[in-house]
Amino acid sequence: MEEAKSHSLEEDFEGQATHTGPKGVINDWRKFKLESEDSDSVPPSKKEILRQMSSPQSKDDKDAKDRLGRKMSIQEYELIHQDKEDENCLRRYRRQCMQDMHQKLSFGPRYGFVYELETGEQFLETIEKEQKITTIVVHIYEDGIKGCDALNSSLTCLAAEYPMVKFCKIKASNTGAGDRFSSDVLPTLLVYKGGELISNFISVAEQFAEEFFAGDVESFLNEYGLLPEREMQALEQTNTDEDME
Repeated sequence: MEEAKSHSLEEDFEGQATHTGPKGVINDWRKFKLESEDSDSVPPSKKEILRQMSSPQSKDDKDAKDRLGRKMSIQEYELIHQDKEDENCLRRYRRQCMQDMHQKLSFGPRYGFVYELETGEQFLETIEKEQKITTIVVHIYEDGIKGCDALNSSLTCLAAEYPMVKFCKIKASNTGAGDRFSSDVLPTLLVYKGGELISNFISVAEQFAEEFFAGDVESFLNEYGLLPEREMQALEQTNTDEDME
């Protein structure tokens, strides 16, 4: 069973960072280096070294295995680390790896805004028919209730930051259970996953200061582990760090 799982994962990631060990990373870098070179500006001798460094291997190709497994020669090392252009090439390589990983790991439905639910039936349908992997955050509110407007604005910001989470809002009077959601318990946040209620926060505005913003709501939800990690955060940080270098 484990062998089958391993094979499946290997197939899913085929073509992206194909070598995972230290030697494999070096070989991937060599191949990327070759593909990044301008063929018109590369001397034949340099191009040949790059070609040899990145040549693919078959399982039965002993010479190729030796070539992959050996240490880099001084000429190869100097070729890869010789100047500023190589630093830029390395940055592009790292960025491409991050983008490839992001693309492979990004799955599931995407949202990006707050859905207005008009009826109790829509509310139930959203909870029952959404994919099981999706976290659904529902804000039950009413106009004129303290904290409801601020929470709606905060959730609009968070919906853009966490497009894999489905954010919804519905007026208490439209739920069909208005007696359960009186003004005393609003604003209320309900969090669902897989059709099940996993968190229930009544009068949630009391958890914040008089004025609160998206960051406050984000921190609150993160305290309870209700938000996933921002999927682009690592990639954006990598790009920012590289731009500053």
